[in-house]
Amino acid sequence: MKTAPAMHVQTEVRGDVPEAAAELAVAKVRSLLRIAPEPVLFARVTLTMAADPAVARSAIVQASLDLNGRLIRARAAGATWRDAVERMTSRLRVRLERAARNWAATRGGQPVSLPHEWRHGSMPTPRGPYFLRSPEDRAIVRRTSYALTRQTPDEGAGDLELLGYDFHLFTEKATGQDSVIYRVDGGYRMARVRPGVGRPGPVSTSITVSERPVPRLAPAAAVDRLEALGQPFLFFVNSETGHGSLIYHRHDGRYGLIAPAGVEYSPPAGTGV
Repeated sequence: MKTAPAMHVQTEVRGDVPEAAAELAVAKVRSLLRIAPEPVLFARVTLTMAADPAVARSAIVQASLDLNGRLIRARAAGATWRDAVERMTSRLRVRLERAARNWAATRGGQPVSLPHEWRHGSMPTPRGPYFLRSPEDRAIVRRTSYALTRQTPDEGAGDLELLGYDFHLFTEKATGQDSVIYRVDGGYRMARVRPGVGRPGPVSTSITVSERPVPRLAPAAAVDRLEALGQPFLFFVNSETGHGSLIYHRHDGRYGLIAPAGVEYSPPAGTGV
């Protein structure tokens, strides 16, 4: 009987990463591909040694899979490379098993609920202290985008879990509003750019909907608000585009900006976005 060839797993290394750590991570990812519910079109492992040697868990491993057009992501940090790889592997297994349940429910025409067991074993790596930089060096250095494809709040929460993010931006299906969903104690919370306008749905009992107004700011002013509030991220309406955006702290002490795909704006001079 012919054995299918092992899938090629791309490897990306950042910093002083031993070759054995990369080999272990690739082997662990390959071992989990057999439980994937759909064809895996692409697989990549990224290993990063934190720039700040004072960070307790300086070994960071991330696996990204294209599961028949849907991204599955698992990221973990550890005091040693083996610890980080084992944590990543555990999270990836949970997300692949969850994806299998989701696909089965979709094909069977059954709604997918968001019970609290979704949170078990799938919480993102706790964020450590940010790398300290002088205020003038805290530029917006990364800009990513989210698709304008519409989702229900439940689908948004599902993607948040499958990707292992702390927050997830999406376009809410029923109202067409730019929205964010994030974790809170006991479940999730969703905010929209126009709270109180239209009724989102369907919304499971684990999701609460914020009715607080969303600030309308330029990205530079959003950074100032983020620092003043002392929060890990800030959801706001970009005054230059009129769309929902999110500014967040990166581990390197700078900022990341997330905005809708295809929406352009003029970044402040020197931000590097």
